[in-house]
Amino acid sequence: MRSGAKVAVVGGVFAVVAGGIGYGGHNLWNGLTGGDASVNTGAEAAPKTGPVTGEETTATARDFLAAWAAGESDKAAQLTSDPVTAGPALLAYKETAKVSKAVITPGAPVGTKVPFTVRATVTHEGVSKDLSYASELTVVRGETTGRPLVKWRPAVLHPKLTAAGTLRTGTAKVASVKAVDRNGVELTAEKYPSLGPIVDELRKRYGAKAGGTAGVETWIDSGGGTTADRTLLVLRQGKPGTLRTTIDAKAQAAAEKAVKAYGQAAVAAVEPSTGAIRAVANSPAGGFNTAFLGKQAPGSTMKIVTAAMMMQRGVAKPGSKVECPADVVSRSRTFQNLDKFSIAGGTLTESFRRSCNTAFIKAISPLSDKGVADTALGDTARGSFGIGLDWQVGVPAADGSVPASSGSETPASYIGQGKITMSALNVASLSATAKNGGFLQPYLVAKDLDDRAFAKADRLSPEVASGLQLMMEAAATGNGTGAKAMRGVPSPKGAKTGSAEVDGQGTSNSWFTGYSGDLAAAAVVQSGGHGGDAAGPVVAQVLKAGR
Repeated sequence: MRSGAKVAVVGGVFAVVAGGIGYGGHNLWNGLTGGDASVNTGAEAAPKTGPVTGEETTATARDFLAAWAAGESDKAAQLTSDPVTAGPALLAYKETAKVSKAVITPGAPVGTKVPFTVRATVTHEGVSKDLSYASELTVVRGETTGRPLVKWRPAVLHPKLTAAGTLRTGTAKVASVKAVDRNGVELTAEKYPSLGPIVDELRKRYGAKAGGTAGVETWIDSGGGTTADRTLLVLRQGKPGTLRTTIDAKAQAAAEKAVKAYGQAAVAAVEPSTGAIRAVANSPAGGFNTAFLGKQAPGSTMKIVTAAMMMQRGVAKPGSKVECPADVVSRSRTFQNLDKFSIAGGTLTESFRRSCNTAFIKAISPLSDKGVADTALGDTARGSFGIGLDWQVGVPAADGSVPASSGSETPASYIGQGKITMSALNVASLSATAKNGGFLQPYLVAKDLDDRAFAKADRLSPEVASGLQLMMEAAATGNGTGAKAMRGVPSPKGAKTGSAEVDGQGTSNSWFTGYSGDLAAAAVVQSGGHGGDAAGPVVAQVLKAGR
């Protein structure tokens, strides 16, 4: 893709091949230039307004893709809404990414969007390989010129490229790794797509420590931020060092399959007796690691912590009588149960089993004289469950947040709303802590790889631990809210359902956490509704596979 390139147009496909005649020798598109090109008509025409037409969309996309395929970065940039930014990015595509040939095939426009596929040939140090992918562009009307332009965004060049990233080809910055599960099974992004970004991060952190050497690759350079570089193509393989993780390949496969059933979902699984992470999966896979980095209200799964706090502060025990009215007013806000159900003469265990919101709020709210204050829930979350204590997992991971609250946020926090945020990994750890009787920080690789310090918390008292296990077993069996999802999951088992309301979202997020034997898991499904309906089956599949 340099001066003297030959451009071929066959069946609507734009292709550029090194060598041959020059692009500028003739006009492929019969005078259709699109973009900011001006035509001297002898009169000053007013900028065109109104929606972009279908003809404009087709012509502009055609001209832009043809210029890009020809390696004419300046011309292509002038056909975009931001030529100053687009120009260097398009130039880097051929000079920094070392693309020697590109075949771009546009699809049929959908409104003002035009999908297309790219088959790029990357050539470096005498080695050539193809890099194929799909992307799309959008045609908009220029604000000042009124001309149709390609709305510039880096993802036009590659769907995983961001403003902070650059496509590069050369000797990789980090050594190659072969990530394996706890039994030595290789973990590849092809077989376990959710692990792709995680393995990239592990490679960034531990590639050299694993004894590998760098190969020649095409990658997205993240710019040195917290995000790991993303390998797109390997031209020459380096010598990979073997890096053992805590993942269990069987549980991981089940997790990948389970979340794939939903558009947006995440699941994580932890071994309670060690803290070892056995599975992590996201849908969509291969992008943001919601399972580790998500910061969402956990809904009623937070009642695990609230129940522990109630027992620690002497508010109630599993067998204590607690009121569960259909609704309750606390700090000038009304809270209610699902379908406004109530329980007459029930215990804390029964309210946990059926996820009674009002019981947890009504029992705690008037008892400030027993030490239950606006900071009490956060104290238990940090001191007993390790939430917010800077987890050193081995890859980036949020450690949850239960901040001090005030006003109606305090009773809301008891049922997992307010300012509380958690990830699937955090909530899985709640179950793991209850099952184990104490918090063990989740981890993905051994801490002796880099001598990182694990977060620590006080063990639960035997009374609190056994109380939580009793209540979680009740929720997972009989008429418990988690019983349907946990049917067929081996005992000993426990569970807690949750649904979290989100502003501007018509349907609540579905949460579920549970344990079976020495495996705990948690899942969240965006807009999934009741915890047992969507997130519950995800957790159950992982627990069954991990036993």
